[in-house]
Amino acid sequence: MLSSNQSFQTGTFAMCRIIAALILMWLPSLGLAQDRANTILVLDASGSMWGQIDGVNKIVIAREVITDLLQTIPQDQNLGLTVYGHRSRGDCSDIETIVPPGPNTRDAIAAAVAAVTPMGKTPMTDAVIAAAEVLRYTEERATVILISDGIETCNPDPCAAAKALEEAGVDFTVHVIGFDITDAEALRQMQCLADETGGLLRSASNADEFLAALTEVLTAPEPAPEPAPEPVPEPAILASVTLTAVLDDATQTPFPGALSWVVTGGDTPVAIAETGNLVTRDLGQGTFQVTATSAVDGSVGTATFGVISNSAVMVTVLMPVALPLATLDAPDQAPAGSTIMVSWTGPNDNNDNIEVGLPGVAGYISYAYTRDGNPVAVILPGQPGVYELRYKLRDAEIIAARVITVTEALVQLTAPDTAPIGSTIDVGWTGPAAPNDNIELGRVGEPGYIDFVYVTEGNPVQIIMPAAPGTYELRYRFRDAETLVSRLIAATEVQVTMTAPDTAPAGATIDVGWSGPAAENDNIELGRVGEAGYIDYAYVTEGNPVQIILPADPGTYELRYRFRDSETISSRLITVTAVDVILTAPDTAPAGSTIAVGWVGPNAENDNIQIAKPGGTYLEYTYVRDGNPVQLRLPPEPGTYELSYRFRDTDTIATRRIDLTPITAQLSAQATATPGENIIVGWDGPNYANDYIAIGRLGDLGYDNYSYTLAGNPVTVLAPMTPGDYEIRYITRDIVLTTIPLLVK
Repeated sequence: MLSSNQSFQTGTFAMCRIIAALILMWLPSLGLAQDRANTILVLDASGSMWGQIDGVNKIVIAREVITDLLQTIPQDQNLGLTVYGHRSRGDCSDIETIVPPGPNTRDAIAAAVAAVTPMGKTPMTDAVIAAAEVLRYTEERATVILISDGIETCNPDPCAAAKALEEAGVDFTVHVIGFDITDAEALRQMQCLADETGGLLRSASNADEFLAALTEVLTAPEPAPEPAPEPVPEPAILASVTLTAVLDDATQTPFPGALSWVVTGGDTPVAIAETGNLVTRDLGQGTFQVTATSAVDGSVGTATFGVISNSAVMVTVLMPVALPLATLDAPDQAPAGSTIMVSWTGPNDNNDNIEVGLPGVAGYISYAYTRDGNPVAVILPGQPGVYELRYKLRDAEIIAARVITVTEALVQLTAPDTAPIGSTIDVGWTGPAAPNDNIELGRVGEPGYIDFVYVTEGNPVQIIMPAAPGTYELRYRFRDAETLVSRLIAATEVQVTMTAPDTAPAGATIDVGWSGPAAENDNIELGRVGEAGYIDYAYVTEGNPVQIILPADPGTYELRYRFRDSETISSRLITVTAVDVILTAPDTAPAGSTIAVGWVGPNAENDNIQIAKPGGTYLEYTYVRDGNPVQLRLPPEPGTYELSYRFRDTDTIATRRIDLTPITAQLSAQATATPGENIIVGWDGPNYANDYIAIGRLGDLGYDNYSYTLAGNPVTVLAPMTPGDYEIRYITRDIVLTTIPLLVK
């Protein structure tokens, strides 16, 4: 099985060989070097080439491809190299033919490619045009092999440019290799460049697709040279060409400043003296490139166009938007991990930020938004070296940069060499104290931590040692991302014991003595043997001994010392013996009455006596701590019920049956009354606490007036103020036992 590093290298070299083969299919074979067209390899070095295919940067793959390629190409093959996007950001004119086509160019191309650092835009079309012109495509057979990973970002019409090149060339071909292309417009542009010139487009997103494409293209024959066209007399003037420049391709906003224009094509450049933004010239047939240069800031825009008829031609040049100015002021050097203050001037637009990164490498190590202040605090990397501070406009364009040297920082940890397992140790530290810096304890050579503390919590900080003896590692973690310094510490044995009876009655509360680490959240728990979870527990901080309540079910259980409530570091067995649980109460009693219930049982916390219908939930209860016997009020409805002893209010461990007999009541009072009259009501009933005599409207469950039976016999109840049919009721526990009619008139 390959290691991760071996897998990475194997994938990289395999991809390199595949792409090299794709390029080689268009380059001269060993025996036919002199029969092939002159060739230029156009290499995309825009910023997107830092992207990855199968975990490998595309620029790395390209470098490997060309290295392999140069080993197989004969020295007499005419081969050149054009690169774009490698010298500056945001510059559509950043196109350079580093190695002109010719024999014996292998070493020069290898050296040039090794020095390429992607950073700019994608002037894909203009780069093909530049390569074609170097190849003298209008005079000789010429082939351009374009390797690109993205959409054209400078020239608005690759199709028109390709068509013009094909018409003007003797035998001109563009082959395109697309790296990991998913954008439909990018594929359309690449297809246009290939189709218009009779070339091939091959794209791939994985190795299998590359192999399939390679199989197909390797069988494609070399295109035969096209016969030279019959000379056709060209008219002196074919078209009136109007040149204009805009700032935005979508809105066609005119460029506001003065411009100078140069048109190339044919035998000599055509310099246009006017500096306006709408210039008209008469041009003959052919392919032309126009360059517009701002007289204000020197920015340059280019476009390619063709003249093929005598109709008017409108050429629009997209000018780069001038970036605002910015400056950065910061120390020339500072210690690793330190926080520096960076003063800045700039637009302070939305998402503008100051970032620190490696020179020439996309991406940042840390950053701070300019909206956070001026100066703004920026955290330096944890490793020494030369870095770059950058002002990022809207988190997109770098408009200012300066170098800063990050020096070695003093990072130290002070702690004992050994400490008992579970103990809390002090760890002193010296370090950057950046946000999220922490001291962690972990296993040697393994990621992750056993315990950690942020350095903001103090100096020294407290770390809890693990439960298992052995050698561990203390680490200073910079921003919780990288370890700046580490040191070893040994966790030594600690005797962990528990003292408790070997047997005890079910439900009893026992004392458990202990010795152990006494770390945070250490506890003694009782559970079933071989099963996770607990029945009862107590934190060791509650005392020594601690109290544990045994379960109601007899059997063998396990007492455990739980270190930080995460792992068991000691255990011992205890046998829970059976306890007779007895309830004494009458077999029958009037419904709603209060009876005495004697009991024998564990008398654990929350033990209680309940009454319920068989199989139902409780209707009344009382805690056994309230006495022996306890007083239990019975439900008001007659029937068969069940008394139960509830252990810790969780388990029923004893029951007995009780029958509740019906209760009756009688009332005597006058049959009629005037509104508001005092009515004397005699009664006979259970006279339980809160029994009362009430007067309510006939058919209505509510009442108008009432009097408790405990007030006497008879009781006085006030008649309602509204005439009508009413009834006098005897009510116990919300149950009406009897009624008599009353007419209020």
